[in-house]
Amino acid sequence: MTNKLMVQFRFVVWVWIIAGGVVLATLPWEQYRQKNEAWYRSPQGIETAQNILSWQSKTGSWPKNVDTSQKPYAGDPNDLHGTFDNSATAGEMRFLAKAFNVVGDARYRQAFLKALDHILQAQYPTGGWPQSYPTDTQYHRYITFNDGAMLHVMELLRDIADEPDYSFVDTARQKAAKAAFDGGIQCILKCQIKVNGKLTVWCAQHDPVDYSPRQGRPYELVSLSGSESVGIAGLLMSLDNPTPQIVEAVNAAAQWFESAKVRGIRIVRKDGSRVAVEDPNAPPLWARFYEIETNRPIFSDRDGVKKYNFNDIGAGRRNGYGWYGDWGQQVADDYRKWTDKWKSRLDSVPENSTR
Repeated sequence: MTNKLMVQFRFVVWVWIIAGGVVLATLPWEQYRQKNEAWYRSPQGIETAQNILSWQSKTGSWPKNVDTSQKPYAGDPNDLHGTFDNSATAGEMRFLAKAFNVVGDARYRQAFLKALDHILQAQYPTGGWPQSYPTDTQYHRYITFNDGAMLHVMELLRDIADEPDYSFVDTARQKAAKAAFDGGIQCILKCQIKVNGKLTVWCAQHDPVDYSPRQGRPYELVSLSGSESVGIAGLLMSLDNPTPQIVEAVNAAAQWFESAKVRGIRIVRKDGSRVAVEDPNAPPLWARFYEIETNRPIFSDRDGVKKYNFNDIGAGRRNGYGWYGDWGQQVADDYRKWTDKWKSRLDSVPENSTR
């Protein structure tokens, strides 16, 4: 058993920022994981599973930003378009796996395997996953670390290959899941951005062919991500028997997070809007995006114009997006534990990376 929980817990709760404040939206999947077998056999458990089945798209995935467990889908099945974003698809699959193990309804297994085949088909030859599949011509086609999309898929694939809860999956698919996970790790290593010959962290999106950082929405500029890189580093630290390349990647990411601390400011609400104010006693923060060449925090409105001061963007974007957070503290905490565990391997890191 690996220390997978370092990664998994990070993506249970998602935060949406609205004009009136910060709203925590807790997705249901972790709650259902805690339910006992009697609940899965109960009328409520059966109804929940039926609801989830009704929301599966024809390709095998599920849509995002809707609680597919609460009520059955009543629209045209052709209008259902799934994604890997915001825990979609992986969350439903984990529910159906447990439901099948308890209830034994073949429809749950069938839906799970259809989704698994969809995930395997969606992986690029370079090892990454788009935000949704089939792909479009927009930013969704890029390898997507944003909001943990690719990491959700990879964690699930690793569990399918390793965990007894997924023993109902045939051997061929389990092997394919393991190969896909390993390919994803290699993709992560190749996406890690090098600046002036030194490895740093990752962008929220990368090109599926040459691994270069790419822009997402207009205000999600090409950058070093102080948010998405936390989950990626955590996934690498959760691997057993890390190779020298993994050790190198983790060390570089931890060093970058230490260098990227933003000190002396605090985000407060003033006249109904979030603003940055000077405060020498404020705990360190990390920006969502950093300019690759300078490591300076960057911000933008929907016009895509780069700004270097949080207060220079409009109130709509300041209130409507998570630009600062304490994300890097999680990396520091995990890194301390990781270095204690793998002290003997730290000397294997090459002086100059060939990646």
